[in-house]
Amino acid sequence: VQLQASGGGLVQAGGSLRLSCAASGRTFSSYAVGWFRQAPGKEREFVAAISWNGDSTNYADSVKGRFTISRDNAKNTVYLQMNSLKPEDTAVYYCAARLYFVVTTHSGYDYWGQGTQVTVSS
Repeated sequence: VQLQASGGGLVQAGGSLRLSCAASGRTFSSYAVGWFRQAPGKEREFVAAISWNGDSTNYADSVKGRFTISRDNAKNTVYLQMNSLKPEDTAVYYCAARLYFVVTTHSGYDYWGQGTQVTVSS
């Protein structure tokens, strides 16, 4: 599976962005997808994940109620809708894939896309 993340940009605090993770491969519907982020000088951290069929989602406490993960298997794409953005959300965001079920550790994912930069100004 090859992944391509897009949709990052510069936004003011309180604003919104929608990230997309487009996948190649006919078996994308068998993969859970996670979003992670990494700010300068910090460890990569889990943001959100969705199971292969969309029935299960998981969010980091820091984004619950503000971010929503969804998927459209017909388009081989997973989305991360980010609302009420804060300066502390500034980071490079990565999407990753693994078979079927959600995990929250980056070591649990087998395939990674390149990152997309999200910058939130105060």
